[in-house]
Amino acid sequence: MTRQQLATFDWKRYPETAAFLNERIDAFCAQSPRIKQFAQDFQTKTGTRLIDWVDHFELHWSDELEQTLISLGYEVASGVKFKLFQHPAAHFPAIQASSGESESLYVRVDSVVDFLAVHQCALELPIKGAPGAAVRQRVAFHEDGVELNVIERHGVRIDAVKKQPDPDLKDLLYHAQAFHLRKRDFAGDVDGFEHAESMIRVAIEDLGVDRTCDLFFAAERAYWQQRNAVARIQKARQDLLGVGWANHDHHTYRSSRKHFWRLISLLELLGFQLRERFYAGKEAGWGAQVLEHPTTGVVIFADVDLSPEEVSQDFAHEPLTELNELGTVGLWCRLHGEAFLQAGMHHLECLFDFDAARDQLADENDVKTMKPFTDLPHLRQAFTAGEIWPVKESRIQSLLDDGLITDEEADKFRTKGAIGSHLEILQREDGFKGFNQSGINDIILETNPLKQ
Repeated sequence: MTRQQLATFDWKRYPETAAFLNERIDAFCAQSPRIKQFAQDFQTKTGTRLIDWVDHFELHWSDELEQTLISLGYEVASGVKFKLFQHPAAHFPAIQASSGESESLYVRVDSVVDFLAVHQCALELPIKGAPGAAVRQRVAFHEDGVELNVIERHGVRIDAVKKQPDPDLKDLLYHAQAFHLRKRDFAGDVDGFEHAESMIRVAIEDLGVDRTCDLFFAAERAYWQQRNAVARIQKARQDLLGVGWANHDHHTYRSSRKHFWRLISLLELLGFQLRERFYAGKEAGWGAQVLEHPTTGVVIFADVDLSPEEVSQDFAHEPLTELNELGTVGLWCRLHGEAFLQAGMHHLECLFDFDAARDQLADENDVKTMKPFTDLPHLRQAFTAGEIWPVKESRIQSLLDDGLITDEEADKFRTKGAIGSHLEILQREDGFKGFNQSGINDIILETNPLKQ
């Protein structure tokens, strides 16, 4: 990777901008007791923070506000018919000029209907956006000149120039069902990747790439969730407020070296673009490619065993040859299958109040979390204790036949299984979008199935 490419992803911190946004949240809470209570419910019932659910603000506009936003790193969005400012280099919500007398806070949720049903908010009022529309929204609370609105997005950005046509509901439901019921286990993994590719291509033809990506990852989260008990616990906590997984930060896939290029190819077919790379060093023996979808905002962390000589190559696209030994990532794939296929994601990471989430999961559900692998002022990360999965005898025997594990290790996998997946608890500050490479190295080594 060139110096210019590395500089592109040298993510910065913007404490002044973060302070400005937190002041806006405080102002909404001070003006509206219902919004204040809602923010408290997020913290005490889900271990999350209101700011991390905000899609955008609508504020009364002035030249002074505009100059303030520019000084804080925001830039005006081009092509839209309303005043809209976005921060191009940080994890911050957009800010739009209010078109009415009230200022509004828009909270991102998986389903507006689910939110309204939970909170019983003026159910007679219509939802803006037809069922199945790419954007649906509605006011939830309105008092003293401020509003809290809920919004769901499905493959459309706030700065979209053209209004997205409503999809054919039959096509939408068909492909949602197909992705949820996607066959993942084949005699050969190549068949599994080709099957997924054919499904994705048909969906793109019917729905477009952005809506297809949105549907695909809703199904991926559901598959991961049904294989991880802590995920089901936390999802239930968030469903108590009707918000779903709309606070997701990144999805992590582990891949064998053999199929890494296939994984990246399918992600690019879904519209993802490459971001920064990671390499933890010769001793750790792994690397990762970060990808981000420019429309849905979905972020992927794709892990693979990697040798030092391959770091300077385009390892995301060039096929990787087999090595004589397996690292943490390769062994996980041999034990459980490809994350894109049989195993499902290694973990989903969501935005939390770091201490509150860990404490609440421990106190209320006896959920243990591992030692934080990042504990910085602007980034805190920890895995929940790994979900142990049974390992198929055929996979154990294959590893023995290839001389990659000992008889003792094989017996351990037979009797105790192996770590499968986690929920990751993360808190970001100051708009920081990046990751902590040294911390990730530590947790990769810590989750090696041979060390459990």
